[in-house]
Amino acid sequence: MQLGRMFRRAANAVLPPSLFLALTGYFGWQVTQGDHGMRAYTQQLALLDEARQSQSNAVQEQAAWRRRVAGLSESSLNGDILDERARAMLNLANPNDIVVPYDKHDQLY
Repeated sequence: MQLGRMFRRAANAVLPPSLFLALTGYFGWQVTQGDHGMRAYTQQLALLDEARQSQSNAVQEQAAWRRRVAGLSESSLNGDILDERARAMLNLANPNDIVVPYDKHDQLY
């Protein structure tokens, strides 16, 4: 009878603090390593920074395309410049053009 009472007292003295420590350890681990803990928070911040960078790149690319499309409007096209660029890109010359050959090492200006 006394052995059972001693065992019960020991269990009552050890069990609640150990249960509390185990519960505290579990929540402490979840705070640092869990799905909603500090490590996940830093990963989410990194993903947010990456998404913001992608958004700014997309906005810059969109602005560049808008400028290029605006340059194609009828009011902004210059016939001479368009003709010059087309000939340069196609590597063609008009029969009335004067072609001056130059070496790779000659300065053009």
